[in-house]
Amino acid sequence: MSKGITSKNDDYSQWYNDIVIKADLAEHSSVKGCMVIKPYGYSIWEKMQAVLDQKFKDTGHSNAYFPLFIPKSYFSKEAAHVEGFATECAVVTHYRLKNDGNGNIIVDETAKLEEELIVRPTSETIIWNTYRGWIESYRDLPLLINQWANVVRWEMRTRLFLRTTEFLWQEGHTAHATAKEAIEETERMLDVYADFAENWMAVPVVKGKKTPTERFAGALDTYCIEALMQDGKALQAGTSHFLGQNFAKAFDVKFTSKEGKQEHVWATSWGVSTRLMGALIMSHSDDAGLVLPPKLAPIQVVIVPIYKGEEDLAKISGFVDELIPRLKGLGVSVKYDDRDSQRPGFKFAEYELKGVPVRLAIGGRDMENGTVELARRDTREKMTVPQEGLDIYIVQLLHQIQENIFNKAHKFREEHITEANSYEEFKQLLDTKTGFIAAHWDGTAETEKLIKEETKATIRCIPLDNKLEDGVCMVTGKPSIQRVLFARAY
Repeated sequence: MSKGITSKNDDYSQWYNDIVIKADLAEHSSVKGCMVIKPYGYSIWEKMQAVLDQKFKDTGHSNAYFPLFIPKSYFSKEAAHVEGFATECAVVTHYRLKNDGNGNIIVDETAKLEEELIVRPTSETIIWNTYRGWIESYRDLPLLINQWANVVRWEMRTRLFLRTTEFLWQEGHTAHATAKEAIEETERMLDVYADFAENWMAVPVVKGKKTPTERFAGALDTYCIEALMQDGKALQAGTSHFLGQNFAKAFDVKFTSKEGKQEHVWATSWGVSTRLMGALIMSHSDDAGLVLPPKLAPIQVVIVPIYKGEEDLAKISGFVDELIPRLKGLGVSVKYDDRDSQRPGFKFAEYELKGVPVRLAIGGRDMENGTVELARRDTREKMTVPQEGLDIYIVQLLHQIQENIFNKAHKFREEHITEANSYEEFKQLLDTKTGFIAAHWDGTAETEKLIKEETKATIRCIPLDNKLEDGVCMVTGKPSIQRVLFARAY
């Protein structure tokens, strides 16, 4: 199987695209800016969904579904929100087509909507308009709702998984009686995302707050998890927003408190998207293809028989038929690839490309010796191991692989967090070492904008565990109490 993958050191962008396409994760669709997520890619997304969905339910949330279309007037009710999304909105203006008499299908100009509908770029407005009818008293709070959905944000330059016009995500929207409860919810969900990124995706993240200019449109505070890809660029992997009472006031969502007073509720929203697929690919993969952490691999173990005749195959299959139920009983997903249409070498390359964590090859000699050949995808090591106790060995090995993949990514991240004490040093690091750069900033939007325009680097976050230290802004020399993390980003 010819992989034809560009080396990531030669062209990282092309390397990424090659893996997405050749590992059968997704492809560009006939609709400009939109993608088709293929079965193998979608099966990874389903595993992500399943884990996150359970985490949401474990923290008291319920799933619901709200309309894809949002009346345009809803957006005008929260000024910062409409300003933040206005340039990305797809607008529905008519509801019917007709034949023009010459065999062409055209829009029926008489079927104009009384009010245009926005294809949701995010659902705060439609949801808060709905919550007005759901919330009356403190007994209705907290209201903890999540929805799994698709959204549309019109993009001019797209990249599979990382930035497409339509993408899949989940969005949580919660209502609370106090600001304290809403902030606690915002932080709790950030922790859920960080736990998922690190313990399932094996991607180390920095938890932090966005600067005012980088906040979600309409939020008082945006919390985020930031990851570092292998090319030294950052990727925002999840966000959680404290919305204050902005949307409650815009849509008049009030409750009667225990004291009998009418008060506006306090709100949060939080979400992750199929962008996580991009983070997964770019954090771990190599020039041989995809590298998947076992916890998210659709196939954790693949078994390939190597045989000369039907008698050989029957012996191997007999052993495999006993092994598979034992592995499945231990929670391991396994595939036995006994296709006779492809040679073993083709299969090896295929599963390496698709990132299957463990590959077993079993031949006639292995059956005689009571062994199997085992290949690890993360290190590409091959070893001969006994057939006896193989199921337990594989379970332990999958844990080791998960841990090793995380440790490798964590080591890379730690080696690419560098302090800069002058603007010249900062610019030099950006162009040579890349990664996160910790530097002092004077806290003004003007300086933040200047740095972005001159270097294409943005403030990724102000880390939540930041140590305070006196310093001066690397650009203006004004006083600063802490360093913030800069990086070029996706």
